[in-house]
Formats: sequence, C-alpha cells, structure tokens
Amino acid sequence: MTVSTPAHSPGPSVGRRAVLARRVRWLVAATITYNVVEAVVAIGAGALASSGALVAFGLDSVVEVASAAAVAWQFSARDPEVIERREQRALRIIAVSFFALAAYVTADSIRALLGGGHAEHSTPGLVLAALSLAIMPGLSYAQRRTGRELGSASAVADSEQTLLCTYLSAVLLAGLAVNSLFGWAWADPLAALVIAAAAVKEGRDAWRGDACCPAPPLAVSNSQAETPIAPCGTCGPGCSCCATGTPAHAVAEPSGPRPGAGRAAGSPQ
Repeated sequence: MTVSTPAHSPGPSVGRRAVLARRVRWLVAATITYNVVEAVVAIGAGALASSGALVAFGLDSVVEVASAAAVAWQFSARDPEVIERREQRALRIIAVSFFALAAYVTADSIRALLGGGHAEHSTPGLVLAALSLAIMPGLSYAQRRTGRELGSASAVADSEQTLLCTYLSAVLLAGLAVNSLFGWAWADPLAALVIAAAAVKEGRDAWRGDACCPAPPLAVSNSQAETPIAPCGTCGPGCSCCATGTPAHAVAEPSGPRPGAGRAAGSPQ
C-alpha cells in the first residue's frame, strides 16, 4: 500500500538562503546610501525653492532609510532562526514608516492646496526626481525578487517602500515640471494625496504581514538530500506575492513514487 504524507512547497536550501541573505544586506546598504544622499539634496533644494513637495520627498527618503535599517537589523543575524524571529518586528517598523509618510504627505498636500505657499523653479529638484525615477524601479525589483525567493515578508515590504519612492519621484517630477512651465501649483499636492493613500494600504499590509508568504521549512528526503529550490514560500489565501509559486491549498500529491513512500503489500508498516 502507499502511505500518503503531507505535501508542501519546499523552500531554498540552507546554502541558497545564506546567499540570499547576503544579497538582501547588499541591497539594503545600497538603498540606505542612496536615500541618505537623496534626503540631503531634496530637503536642501526644497528649502531654497520653498517647495513643500521637495521637502516631503526628502522626508520620504528618511522614512525609506528607517525601513531599510529595519531590514538590515533583521538580516544582521547569521542564524536563520534569529532572522525569522525578527521578521515581525521589522514588519511593524516598516508599517509605522508607511503610516508616518502618509500622514506627513497628506498634511503637506492639504496645506499646499489651501494656499500654503508657491514653490519656485528648482533645477536640482528636477534632476533628482529624474534620477530617482530611473534608479528606484530596478532596485525595487531586485529587492522584491530576492525577498520572494527567500520568503521574507520584511524584504518584500521594503521593496514596496522603494517602489512607492518611484511613484513619488514621478509625482515630484511632474509637479515640479508643471509648476515651472504653467504655474499649476495644485497639480503636485493633488497627486501626492493619491500616493499617500497607497502608502496607507502598504502600511496596513506590512502590519498584517501580508507583504509576502512565510518561508517554508526545508523538505528533506530519507537520504537527507535537500530538495530543489522553490521560487517562493508556501502561499496562503490572499497572498499575491507568490503568483509564480504554488498555493498551499493547491499542492497536489506527486504522481510518481517517493523514496520510502511505497511499500509492497504485506510489508510491515
């Protein structure tokens, strides 16, 4: 008779997890370095041009540094079990960062819409927004891909923070350009309110831990050989990050025999 055993999606091998953890640390270091420079330039240029949008963009960079620092703290541990234990706290820090960003952008946008000042033309601001729009999508993709394969919700949540910076860069670039060309001061704060709403959603998802699926345990055969690497963790209902993976409830029992799973009739069980 054939003995059925619970099936689940295998995760990365121990060696692969170590490689992915190192990659996360490098990506976090790159994110922090770029955002520190971005914050200094944006806040400085915003103060000179009386641009609330530029100052808000610089403060968003500060929030991104906090988010990346939370992930850096999590992955500073070498023990995979310690990394997993730090996951929830890192997610909470990222969520609070999203909420803080949304609150500030909303308040600043309302102030601008109510006539809180008119920004001047800012060439450094336009250049910075264009650079960020070119750099951030690639960085976010690398973070998200690594986080998904590793099964780290905090790494994926940090990639969403970086992706949000891409949207803010587009909004900032459009707002500064429209303001410089046509004097439409209302365009930037109105679009920023949409970004603030997106930040609230991302913060809520990070707080709930919905940014990605948890990493599954290693599946090991009777010979202690590690299974092939899966693209993501075991997915649960509503988990969208593992679109390329297989949901836990949809995993089918393999059709072929497994080592030690099938025994001849009459053999001892």
